[in-house]
Amino acid sequence: MIRLWRSVWMLCALLLAAPVWSADNDYRMGTGDVLHITVYGQPDLTTDARVSETGTITFPLIGDVKMADITPAQGEADIAQRLSKGGFIIKPFVTLNVVQYRSQHISVLGRVNRPGQYTLEKISRVTDALALAGGIIIDGADTVTLVRTRDGKTSYHDIDVVALFKPGGEASNELIQDGDVINVARQPMFYIYGEVQRPGAFRLEQNMSVVQALSLGGGLTQRGTQRGIKILRRDNKGAMQELDAQLADPVKKDDVIYVKESLF
Repeated sequence: MIRLWRSVWMLCALLLAAPVWSADNDYRMGTGDVLHITVYGQPDLTTDARVSETGTITFPLIGDVKMADITPAQGEADIAQRLSKGGFIIKPFVTLNVVQYRSQHISVLGRVNRPGQYTLEKISRVTDALALAGGIIIDGADTVTLVRTRDGKTSYHDIDVVALFKPGGEASNELIQDGDVINVARQPMFYIYGEVQRPGAFRLEQNMSVVQALSLGGGLTQRGTQRGIKILRRDNKGAMQELDAQLADPVKKDDVIYVKESLF
């Protein structure tokens, strides 16, 4: 039940967060975007245009203008410069707004309700993309990976989803760009066996301690003892180590916690 409520809370938070961070001046326009352009004091120049397959629009007086791969502010500046340079208007004030976003295609994969490819119709961030995919499912990780390929180079950026909803978290809510892939892996697990009420595999929560892990296992049996708890953990070379564990010690991914039987 706790996991179910956690999943519901995460989806609701994503849906509520989507509009908060939607606007961004760094958006780069592309094929299929619909633009609304005005020039102050020149109503005859008001233009609605869709960016063509060649990445251009046609604007009165100056003809074709490249709009793909530039920001709206750069588009405004280019149109204003060409109107001024052509002698049509002295010091024109141009406003360009993207009214439909059709050029951005992203993929959301892994442990989400609706994995697949999506076409973004507005400026979007990581939370928007996760909301489009129906949110993270119960066994999804708290950290998602943003995979981005630019100029033949691929980068991987891990984003803490839980931290996005804490003060200052909006700084990590990255703007999604065309071709981006968001992957939600399965949440790391740990294992408990020995003298506990419910031995087995459990979800590893952030900053979990041994005593918290034992509570998920239902606590010790009557024969169990807190003395001599062991953790089996792989080192950097993959070799298994047996470590003495204290109740306050952190639990790590794939740890195996063993609770011994009391001798008395």
